[in-house]
Amino acid sequence: MAIIRPMTQAEQRTLLEWAAVEGWNPGLHDADCFWLLAPDGFLALDREGQMVGGGSIIRHNDQFGFMGLFIVQPAYRSQKLGTQLWYARRDHLLERLTPTSSIGLDAVDAMVPFYARGGFEPLTRHRRFQLIESAGVAACPVVAGEACVDLGSVDFAEVIAWNAGCFPGDRHQFLKAWIRQPDSVSLGVVAHGKLVGYGVMRACQIGYKIGPLFARDPAVADRLFRTFCRRAAGQPVFIDVPDNNPAAGRLCKDHGMSEVFGCVRMYRGPVPQLDNERIFAITTFEVG
Repeated sequence: MAIIRPMTQAEQRTLLEWAAVEGWNPGLHDADCFWLLAPDGFLALDREGQMVGGGSIIRHNDQFGFMGLFIVQPAYRSQKLGTQLWYARRDHLLERLTPTSSIGLDAVDAMVPFYARGGFEPLTRHRRFQLIESAGVAACPVVAGEACVDLGSVDFAEVIAWNAGCFPGDRHQFLKAWIRQPDSVSLGVVAHGKLVGYGVMRACQIGYKIGPLFARDPAVADRLFRTFCRRAAGQPVFIDVPDNNPAAGRLCKDHGMSEVFGCVRMYRGPVPQLDNERIFAITTFEVG
């Protein structure tokens, strides 16, 4: 008989290792950052004392939660155990939110009907693009009164204010860790003394992944993207962009990137009202 229980930190690290085997290309330090975000946000599927599946259920605040990292080990699939785990995760998260709350997730195409039966509705597509030759990206042109700077030099209150418009939950402690994680580059664009966009690029199992990338307009997003690519030392660069900001897809195509993966963003409950035209890359598929 399978039981659902809280995950230990060691098991959460194992879950990220499974994600790497599945080809999800997690960041090298994702486990630490995700655990800091919500140590109570991971449930394990236990079979005879052994974790055989798991997933995240992150409560960002009482109005918004996120489900991700849903994995069942291959030997235990097609036994309805995944269904048991998924509904237990959904219901456990709902218990920790208000009745008018929203839950988001990113669904691979094959799972969209299953999630729809669980009360989720599609909103937009998130597409992963890859740039193999990052060293070939040209440097940014000089813009008077504008500079691309280390994000650590920017007042963190400005970063939080930007995040509030582009993400529906309070995650300031997570952002501090995300921005400062090892093997990463965090950049902001400051125009006439004001933050007009920022992003983080972190080392992954393969190459680097940019996320988030929030910007006032396509020109600022392009400036950040070019600078990240110049800092990637020729390694492949990945970015997860939303269809409901068409400028994000155009940015990727303008730089000759190839689409390699895609998910459907779905919500249960009200769709969060965000500055979608400023979201050029989401933070992660795993925790939102």
